[in-house]
Amino acid sequence: MDYMTIREVFRRLHEAEPEPKGELEHVNAYTLVVAVALSAQATDAGVNKATRELFKIADTPAKMLALGEAGLTEHIKTIGLFRQKAKNVIKLSQILVDHYGGEVPNSRAALQLLPGVGRKTANVVLNMWWHYPAQAVDTHIFRVGNRTGICPGKDVVAVERAIEDNVPADYQQHAHHWLILHGRYTCKARKPLCGTCLIRDLCQFEEKNL
Repeated sequence: MDYMTIREVFRRLHEAEPEPKGELEHVNAYTLVVAVALSAQATDAGVNKATRELFKIADTPAKMLALGEAGLTEHIKTIGLFRQKAKNVIKLSQILVDHYGGEVPNSRAALQLLPGVGRKTANVVLNMWWHYPAQAVDTHIFRVGNRTGICPGKDVVAVERAIEDNVPADYQQHAHHWLILHGRYTCKARKPLCGTCLIRDLCQFEEKNL
């Protein structure tokens, strides 16, 4: 897909949703890190349901450590892989207290050193909290990027680089949110809603349905 076509894709997505937001609920950088870490192999809605009460009593690393692994587990036991996630959240909270004064670092490298925090999680935090144009590639973006031709790549890192290379600078900040929402609600994995798609005429997907 050429530059002008990609620009038109994002012009339309911007027109439909000027300020797209991530769907994970959070109150500060720390709760955002925790929410994103918990969202691996889980739905945002499921994570939000579990964390609403949790974040009322544990919205800082120190408070989370006071709650303890057992207390945390009780709050998140409806989320997949909750035992390992609880261990990671307690460990990352201890690291934040011991090495960062209880604050969340705004460096991708530092974030990725935290237990349970990978590149995608780090990019979400950098984008949503510090408004850095980082591209957090999940399964939705990987699918949309390759299916449409906007940002193709053989793996998530290649798709991330393709977004950075192909998407005009003025659309970089919200690019991953537009692509996630498009993949979640329109360009679905099994039954894409091509008939109501805003970019159907621009899309390179050969199996577009009628």
